[in-house]
Amino acid sequence: MNPAFSVVFLTTLSGAGQGLLIALVGVELALRLGLGDTAAVPAVFYVVGAGLSCALGALGLVASFFHLGHPERAWRAVAMWRTSWLSRECLCLPAFLACTFAYGLAHLAGASFSLAIGGVAVAASLLLFVCTAMIYACLRFLQEWATPLTLVNFILLGCASGFTLATACAARFTPAMTVPLAICACGLTLAGCASRTASLFRNARLRPKSTVQSATGIRAAHVEQKSRGFTAGAFNLREFFHGRTPRALARIKWTFLLAAFLAPFCLVAIGGSVRPVGLSFALLCAAAAIQYAGLVAERWFFFAEARHPQNLYYQRP
Repeated sequence: MNPAFSVVFLTTLSGAGQGLLIALVGVELALRLGLGDTAAVPAVFYVVGAGLSCALGALGLVASFFHLGHPERAWRAVAMWRTSWLSRECLCLPAFLACTFAYGLAHLAGASFSLAIGGVAVAASLLLFVCTAMIYACLRFLQEWATPLTLVNFILLGCASGFTLATACAARFTPAMTVPLAICACGLTLAGCASRTASLFRNARLRPKSTVQSATGIRAAHVEQKSRGFTAGAFNLREFFHGRTPRALARIKWTFLLAAFLAPFCLVAIGGSVRPVGLSFALLCAAAAIQYAGLVAERWFFFAEARHPQNLYYQRP
């Protein structure tokens, strides 16, 4: 497939915002259960975190408009919510933003029911993860996507980047929570690496269900396509060919494995354990930035890795 950067940024930005919101509510829940000192976590931690989560989700929403041929008709995207995962995503994303905004306001006002609002926001976040992932996982003719690992990866990678951001916020506003959040961020990063690696191994062993014979209707034992049959560009070539060589794809794969998993894991582990708050904050911010860049490369590879069956027919550039 030919990756659209608008969708790449939509899924990575909103995913990080969703993971950040889950981290914030997780911290508040743990404190309410007596697993820490509530007074050690100021309201500004939740307010700034919720604001950053809203900003990331809003930026993802803005990015999605660049994928529309007619943005003025975007409202029609929700019309098929009964059968379309895309329509459900279009409903869940604004709901997630509204709940997250309300969660930040509740902490700003010092409301006692903030955790209840946070619980609703977490539910909206999880629903959004499911809707976004199922847009791709439900396409059975794209074997690379049609697997439960697609949903698992969307959730784990979004939570990993969100918890890394939460750790950086904790280093700035509530150092007492830096170590617990760093441990969670490292654990989620390792889990995301394991699940993404599993999908890479799975996809490498896939064999196309269609053949050149079935694509062209020619039943001969040996069929070799010499030309695609036309010289000008076409929609099929723009949408379903990324134009990168296997060597370039291999470089991108190793780049995102290092940038999305190994580098941030090391930086979070170090940043969460060093004493000077300024150094810890700087290392954790670097970890969040590097991890996000790696996840952009990962999501680009996710789309480019999918081999559309039509490419059997239009296989010559």
